[in-house]
This record gives sequence, structure tokens and C-alpha cells, in this order.
Amino acid sequence: MEIAPNVHLLECTKGSYCYLVLGQEPVLVDTGMPGKGSDIVSALAGLGIKPSDLAHIVLTHQDVDHIGNAKHLKEISGATLWAPADDIPYIHGAERAPGLRRLISRVMRVDRPRIDQALDPGRLVGDLEVIPAPGHTPGHICLRTGDVLLAGDLVTSRGGKLKKSPGILTWDKSALKRSLAAVGRLPFDWVCPAHGEPVRRGSLWETLIE
Repeated sequence: MEIAPNVHLLECTKGSYCYLVLGQEPVLVDTGMPGKGSDIVSALAGLGIKPSDLAHIVLTHQDVDHIGNAKHLKEISGATLWAPADDIPYIHGAERAPGLRRLISRVMRVDRPRIDQALDPGRLVGDLEVIPAPGHTPGHICLRTGDVLLAGDLVTSRGGKLKKSPGILTWDKSALKRSLAAVGRLPFDWVCPAHGEPVRRGSLWETLIE
């Protein structure tokens, strides 16, 4: 599904959406639940993209449903794998996440990738601007290209409305609140979350920070 020029939602990853952003360099944003690697490759093929065409794979944060196929896709594509610096120790398994995340990681096993590069605020990866948005995890980031915000898990959508990241999976609620306010000051039209369908921003963001 094309959300805007060069921004494609991979429908095969429903439940934890991945996005393909074309432009000067093809970028895959997040890699979905474990076991979705072949589905993602097929979806890319439907858009005329081979794995070797990918220049970058960007992980918005450490959670299993975002890093689930990163190792496999990195190996078959040769793409540079990026992640937020504060989340890299958890992605590599050097640190263990607390609470429910620890339980999830025990139940939902994942082949842990090795990150090539850390994401710095304001960096451009392909046509994507890196926007720090901690709270859901310590290093969580959003990405922006044109009038599209790839929101990761900063927000979810349901029934055409936006909601904050679920409290039970929020690492730092105060940081999340600050991130919602900071991101909300940026200009964008489309909000593309990992969980839920893309929505037009309209006045929806204001309901998150009241």
C-alpha cells in the first residue's frame, strides 16, 4: 500500500507494520515479527525491489516485533543495519529489558542481529530524518520523510484515532509525554504507526498531549 510517493506499507506485516521508503536509497523500516522474513522478501518483490537493492534497514527500537527478521534480512541484502544507540545493548542481548519485555523475549525467540551503525538525532538515512522519541524504550526513534511520520511505537491507531503507546510497555512515561509534545511540534500530515493503520494527522495529535 502506497501511503505517499515513495512510502509503502508492507501489508504482509500487519500486527507490526514495516515500511519501505524509496528515494535516493531504498530503506526498510523495522522488520516485523519473527518468521516474517520470506513474506517481507515477497512483498518487496511485488514492488520491484530485490533484497540486494536495500541500502539500509532501520530499527525504530529494540522490541522483538521490530527486530524479528533483522538478522536474516541483513544477511541476504547486505544492507547497513541501524538502531538507536540506547537500545543497541538490548538488541545485542548484552542487557536484558525489564518487566513484560523480559517475559516476551523468553516466549518469542529471535535471532539477534548485529547493529552496524547507531542512529543520531537529525541524521538522514536515505530520505529519512531521525527524530528522537524516547519513552516506549530508552532509545526509541521516529522517522520523517516529506509529510509522513513513521511513528514506530510512539503511538498506535485504532478506528481512525491515535493513542499513546500502551502504558504497560512504556519504559518511561514522563519521557514518552515529552516525546509526544516534541514530535507534535514538527510538520507532517500522515502518521504511520507500527500497530494500526496509517491516518491523516488532522487534529488527532492534539488529543495525545492534552
